[in-house]
Amino acid sequence: MSLVVLSGGLDSTVCMALASRDAGPLVALSFDYGQRHRVELGAAAGVASWYRAEHLVVALDLTGWGGSALTDSSIDVPPPSSSGEIPVTYVPARNLIFLSVAMGVAEARGADAVYLGVNALDYSGYPDCRPEFVAAFQAAADLALKRGVEGHPVEVRTPLVAMGKADIVRLGLDLGAPLDLTWSCYRGGDSPCGTCDSCVLRAAAFAAADTPDPALPH
Repeated sequence: MSLVVLSGGLDSTVCMALASRDAGPLVALSFDYGQRHRVELGAAAGVASWYRAEHLVVALDLTGWGGSALTDSSIDVPPPSSSGEIPVTYVPARNLIFLSVAMGVAEARGADAVYLGVNALDYSGYPDCRPEFVAAFQAAADLALKRGVEGHPVEVRTPLVAMGKADIVRLGLDLGAPLDLTWSCYRGGDSPCGTCDSCVLRAAAFAAADTPDPALPH
C-alpha cells in the first residue's frame, strides 16, 4: 500500500498514476488548510475516485498565520516574477506539515511509501520542494517513526522532483492520468485565471508538450 499527497493538481495526479502503476492499493490524502483555491479539493476527490482510492481530507486552518497569498485574502496573488525571490504564494512550512501528517497516516495504515509531487526544476522556488528538504525530512522521519527505528521505514518518494513540467505532462498522458480532472490555479474561482504563476507554468508545460490542456475548454 502507498499513500499519495493529493492536491488535485497536475503533479500530484501524475504521482497518483505512478503509485497506481507501481504500488497496489492507494490512500489519497488531501488538505483543507484554508487555501483560497479550495476548488482543488473537488479535483482531488475526482482523481481519487478515478483511481478507486480511499480519500482522506485533513482540515488544518492555516489562515490565522498569514504570510501567504494562498491563505490570506488581503494579499493578492501576484503574476509570475523573474526576481528570483520566493513568491508570496509560498505557505510557511506547508510541505513540512503535510509530510509529517502523511507519514503518520502511512504508518497507521501500514503503507510503505508516501508519494509527494514536488518539483524543483520548473517551479515557483518554494524551499520545501527541493530534494535537499526531502532528504532531510526522510532522515528525521526514520528517527521519529516506530517503523523507522524497527528497520522498516516509510519511504518518501518524489518521482517528479527532477523532471520538467512538459515531461510531467507527457508522463501523465502516457500513464493515462485523468489530467482533465486537475486544477492548478491559485486564485480559485469557476475557471483558471490563466495569469498566476501556477497557471502560467501549467500552460507552458502543455505548450512544450505540444498537446492541449484537457482541463480547459477548446
